[in-house]
Amino acid sequence: MEPKTRERYLKKQVVEDLNRKMVFLGGPRQTGKTTLAKSLLRDDVGYLNWDAEDDREKILARELPVAPIWVFDEVHKYRRWRNYLKGIYDKKQKSQHILVTGSARLDLYRFGGDSLQGRYHFLRLHPLSLRELNSSPTQTDLDQLFQLGAFPEPFFEGSKTQANRWSLEYRRRLVREDIASLENLHDLTQLELLIRALPDRVGSPLSINALREDLQVAHKTMTRWLDILERIYAIYRISPFGSPQLKAVKKEQKHYLFDWNLIEDEGARFENLIAGHLLKWVQYLEDTEGRELELRYFREVTGREVDFVVVEKNKPILLVEAKLADAPIQPALLYLKSRFQAVPAWQVHFKGKKDYLSPEGIRVAPAIRLLETLI
Repeated sequence: MEPKTRERYLKKQVVEDLNRKMVFLGGPRQTGKTTLAKSLLRDDVGYLNWDAEDDREKILARELPVAPIWVFDEVHKYRRWRNYLKGIYDKKQKSQHILVTGSARLDLYRFGGDSLQGRYHFLRLHPLSLRELNSSPTQTDLDQLFQLGAFPEPFFEGSKTQANRWSLEYRRRLVREDIASLENLHDLTQLELLIRALPDRVGSPLSINALREDLQVAHKTMTRWLDILERIYAIYRISPFGSPQLKAVKKEQKHYLFDWNLIEDEGARFENLIAGHLLKWVQYLEDTEGRELELRYFREVTGREVDFVVVEKNKPILLVEAKLADAPIQPALLYLKSRFQAVPAWQVHFKGKKDYLSPEGIRVAPAIRLLETLI
């Protein structure tokens, strides 16, 4: 598989939306945003990178190239970027299109004023997923994603050693480049220690108190650090689903990594892989169809837990439990399915062979059977 021959899943939507408004293309760094953007251009004419001195001078002087599409990469690092884009957009010709890309969280950093309201569509580009790699995926495809992670560069490199090297370098760049350029933090070493600690805690309720005690920082500081890591797409957090009659835990969040190659425990890594696919599907439908979807999990005060609950307008539409191998149906999944009988429910496994529908209507199957139905 060669990455250059593969059209990313959002390309068609980007083209369609450019005919209506500006498009903001966000997501983790190195997911292929620049590659996708340049694929819309001829000989890269129209591409402007804020981090390149020559391009930055052209942007500030408003000496923009003659091209049907202007791509502004990382322009959100410019303090007045909102007003700049508003001015460019309001004066442009109707045939002129504007695409804005950035590795930091444009969906959060864009706030702080409504100067761009109504002038753009926002799309989030995720790493690779099983269906994006192969419309008829195999277990071998899933094995590669599990071992190498979902970011294009290490995945297409095809080497576990190179994937490990890439992940370590990626983690350092997040701290030393993305965070340093966007946040006024003096002690980046402590933040690096936090990033190193998070893979071992994937899939478990995230205790801010435990983290702050381990790193000897204040609760407020730890809360801010986690918010920063979420803004730069290092992690994402999901909240519990529940109502009073379900006696659900309401406050504890769980976190996952966009780069699951950092996770050593196989069970946690597989759960993270499933989380990544579900989040990509949820955010794709949210960005392209305007549906009000969320990825959550269910956990009762008694300890019963279901890994993932996809919610639309506060009502569950999908229940998913992830298991590394064949296992009896999780009691918590049986319980939640009994409360929401019409909602599709899956227990998926990575190494197992079983594929059946239980009397309660729960599909027990290899993970590829669920993942091939997503995006």
